[in-house]
Amino acid sequence: MSKIWVKKPLSAYEADMKKSELKKVLGKWSLTAIGVGAIIGGGIFVLTGTGAYYHAGPALAISFIIAGIACVFAALCYAEFASIIPVEGSAYAYAYGTVGEIFAWAMGWCLILEYAMASMAVSVSWSGYFNKFLKIFNIHLPAYLTSDPASYTGDGFSMNLPAFILVLLITALLVKGTKEAAGANNLIVLMKTSAVIFVIIAGVYIIFSNTDLYNAVDGVKNWKPFIPDPIKIKNSEGDLVSAYGIKGIISGAAAIFFAYIGFDAVSTQAGEAINPKKDVPFAIIASLLICTALYICVSLVLTGMMHYTDFNPEGRYPDAIKAPVAYAFEIAGKHWASNIVTIAATVGLISVVMVMMMGQSRIFIGMAKDGLIPKFFGQLHPKTKTPYKGIILLGIVVALIAAFTPISTLADMTSFGTLFAFTLVCIAVWVMRKKEPNLIRPFKVPAYKIVVALGVIINLYLIFNLSAHALELSAVWLFLGGLVYFLYGKSNSKLNNPEKYQNQD
Repeated sequence: MSKIWVKKPLSAYEADMKKSELKKVLGKWSLTAIGVGAIIGGGIFVLTGTGAYYHAGPALAISFIIAGIACVFAALCYAEFASIIPVEGSAYAYAYGTVGEIFAWAMGWCLILEYAMASMAVSVSWSGYFNKFLKIFNIHLPAYLTSDPASYTGDGFSMNLPAFILVLLITALLVKGTKEAAGANNLIVLMKTSAVIFVIIAGVYIIFSNTDLYNAVDGVKNWKPFIPDPIKIKNSEGDLVSAYGIKGIISGAAAIFFAYIGFDAVSTQAGEAINPKKDVPFAIIASLLICTALYICVSLVLTGMMHYTDFNPEGRYPDAIKAPVAYAFEIAGKHWASNIVTIAATVGLISVVMVMMMGQSRIFIGMAKDGLIPKFFGQLHPKTKTPYKGIILLGIVVALIAAFTPISTLADMTSFGTLFAFTLVCIAVWVMRKKEPNLIRPFKVPAYKIVVALGVIINLYLIFNLSAHALELSAVWLFLGGLVYFLYGKSNSKLNNPEKYQNQD
């Protein structure tokens, strides 16, 4: 059993970097755009309505602040590791070099959960906005082609066809090459960041120019009370749960944590960065700070324009929770603004799926290179130098599950994978500081003992505030991961079985 604690030496990472065939095409602003492209999406365009109605009310802004603070601690730890071990694999690689193989496997397995589930959840979200986009032109797809079986109210077969097709198209783009995908992402990020700024400016104007929403005596009416009294509310699965108050703010932070994944996706691209030791830490922190500020502003604008109780899926505006930002403008009578948001979200969510799938494929490369999963997942295309086989298999799986699974289950599973990975990265920084105090660190976490402690405490606390259903499914996922490791990974690990690979390197 002692072999499961074996650590990959830093010299091995240096050798991997020298042998890497990935193209070095990403600068610091392309990397930052990848982070922003991943973060801006589900949080602003989808989860704001869910977080306001089911959890925090107007205090959703505080939920975003709490989640953002939790991310800052993890982001600083990611940045330190990215400056030391600038290879594809992200937190998986960091854990392998510090804590040991069994923890690295758990990290990699949770990253698979995080990125794959995020790809599925956001593609389902995109489908909702795409359907609203088509309605602008009076095109209506039949319900059985836009609904998963759980939400379809009719008889017979149903699937989310738009989500299915989107994933397959993105798969084709990722197979073509990283430079092409990054170029497309840069354009999309520019468009949707502009749209988010438009939402903030237009929303502020609507709130403060509408006497029904604001007056000099009462202020913004929909923000009162800013923290609603705690109540029991029926969630999307039909169970009575606690909402609002301080507990609602915390559970809201856990629920919308899914919206913050993305800055860690930057670290998965380190193998393709031109100057990874400097540019990756910069991009991780910059993308997180930019998006946190935007999230807070949008959540305040949204709950100011529309009362949080109006996001009730069984209330006056049943579709508002599916596309909350667009419906807020529509209900305010600004249909042209609603159309702009719908178009921006339809285009913008594409880049989120793209970055998540790109990051997932790079996790596969790292794990396959170490022998923990079949080398099939890490094989590069002879011309494009992309892990095309892993990307194609991933695309097929993501497309099928997205077509037949409701978004609520996917989002909660994503949050667990993210929070678990963040916790282990924080711990790994502390371990590395203790065991390798003289290691050259181009970026160092300031006051690392405090940062690590707070990062671990906050992330674990948020994990235990996820829904019981999400925790049960995640526990099953970890159990399956353990079986795969002991039945395949341990016996095929390059570090544990060097004799198998001595003639291959």
